[in-house]
Amino acid sequence: MSDYRLAPPVMARFVGAYLVLLAVVLLAVTVAAVALDLDADLLVLVLGLGVLGLIGLAWWLRSRLVVVRLTEAGYQVRMIRAAGVSEARWSEVEDAVAAAPRDIECLVLRLRDGRSTTIPVQLVAADKDDLARDVRAHLDRATR
Repeated sequence: MSDYRLAPPVMARFVGAYLVLLAVVLLAVTVAAVALDLDADLLVLVLGLGVLGLIGLAWWLRSRLVVVRLTEAGYQVRMIRAAGVSEARWSEVEDAVAAAPRDIECLVLRLRDGRSTTIPVQLVAADKDDLARDVRAHLDRATR
């Protein structure tokens, strides 16, 4: 089994979006605290919960989230919006090819029924050639 995680630049985008959301929440709580004459400890509490959330998000993105999983039976693709078919057995896969729709390098797994799975290689924390070799190796083992 091979697991491929999210690429660090994509993780950074998720963390950045979280930080922007946290800043907006802190601004709203600050305005509410001033308008309602609430204790400033509320801000510290919200900030502390936000930092804990940030740590949890970073941990999940770094160590728990698997974007592409290759097993002896088949593959699964998660967190990629336009991937197409999110999972299939190797027996359903006709071939794996490189493509560049809209100048985005992708690995396309074409299924025998005409459907496909498109994996933008920039989203995966792996070398594109290593990912392609691993997919082809799983595909070759399954067709023997």
